[in-house]
Amino acid sequence: MDRRKVVQGLSGLALGGLGLAQRGRRRLKLAFCSQLLCIIPYEVAQRRGYFAEEGLEVELVYARGGAQALQFLVGKAVDYAATSLDAALQAYRQGAPIVRVLSTGRLPLFALAAGPRSAIRSVADLQGKTVGISALGNADHVLLVYLLKKAGVDPKRVQYATLGPNLYEALRAGHVEAGMVQEPALTLLKEAGGREIVNLMDLKQAQTYLGGPYEFMGVAVRREEREARLAEIKALGRALEKALRFIHAADARLIADTLPKALIAGGDEDRLKAVIQRYRKDLYPTNVRIDLEAARRVAESQVEAGLLPPSFRVESLLDLEVVGAPG
Repeated sequence: MDRRKVVQGLSGLALGGLGLAQRGRRRLKLAFCSQLLCIIPYEVAQRRGYFAEEGLEVELVYARGGAQALQFLVGKAVDYAATSLDAALQAYRQGAPIVRVLSTGRLPLFALAAGPRSAIRSVADLQGKTVGISALGNADHVLLVYLLKKAGVDPKRVQYATLGPNLYEALRAGHVEAGMVQEPALTLLKEAGGREIVNLMDLKQAQTYLGGPYEFMGVAVRREEREARLAEIKALGRALEKALRFIHAADARLIADTLPKALIAGGDEDRLKAVIQRYRKDLYPTNVRIDLEAARRVAESQVEAGLLPPSFRVESLLDLEVVGAPG
């Protein structure tokens, strides 16, 4: 098939969806963190016209991380927030009146990597070393603490350098021995001579180090609006499920071509396609049902990190009835 025709077809579908939305479709705002691999199902649903097919006109609001997206939700600036479950758990613990209703990601978007000048080759090697993370208490820090404990390393015997989301340069330059990175930083780091220690974006490695899938990206709504929005939530779920199945079935080039070009500006499009090809079937489920066991692993990691009390039950945040529990 002529690639130009494919792209033109996608553009026409997206424009057609907008036209339909302008004719009486239900309008809503959905905020989410701006990490590239998080947003793919949402942008695919938007640009493939799946939201419009379900009677929705969705405005996607890019936030600076999951915490801000949830602040938008609690403050009623948006109708829904799509974030990691880690972020939702912390907001809920602090009193946010939210409920998690849909899932679009089943693995955390982090890998533990060592820089080109580092001798680190395993989690056990981190004892007494400095490791880069985005911030204390963030999902990457929680996962690192969990990995350390599973490897028999006392997390207090590791120093944490809080470097924000852009750890690549610090690792490449050798300012820290290892760090929790995302993509495309992991690919760039390996190209520069660094190494992958644990890649939690890989389902087999997640099985080894976490015990299985780890509930990550998903949609929350204000709890008091759940009943009134039930039909809307189901429509949102159907649209996102179509997007997830497209991601599993389509060629990585077509998925990348579906994304807004602004997301790729300044980046390497071929590298992006390679990243999508590697991870798409591991990171994304084929349906939007919440995996309770995967959610419990997230809560367990936060208990291990001291962010949740041992008695916490993750079910208090989850609504497993909107689209039904897995059969």
